[in-house]
Amino acid sequence: MSAGERVKAKAEKVVGKTVRKAAHAAHKETLEAKGAALEARGMMRGAKERAKGSLKS
Repeated sequence: MSAGERVKAKAEKVVGKTVRKAAHAAHKETLEAKGAALEARGMMRGAKERAKGSLKS
């Protein structure tokens, strides 16, 4: 997994979690869903990169 992709995946996950928790505290359901989607996208990006890395080894 390249360092750039690893950072991008982690950043998406952290930003998504932050947005989701802030929206939950402010009772903004739509924004909370968008944060959860961003967090999930970061998690999937990380999983994809880990799978690519394991296939190369």
